[in-house]
Amino acid sequence: MKKFKIPSTPSTTNKCIRFPNDVIENVEKAITGKDCTFTAFVIEAVKVALENLDEDK
Repeated sequence: MKKFKIPSTPSTTNKCIRFPNDVIENVEKAITGKDCTFTAFVIEAVKVALENLDEDK
């Protein structure tokens, strides 16, 4: 059994970026009714994109 560890909150930096309106609308549709924020969705999408870039090398 995995031992429970209290998670630490990673440090963050505020960045202001612009999204095309259609992208915002599509993300908001995708997360409607889910326990997910716009920010959490974007962070996960960027992480996956970075992993995919690493795999392509």
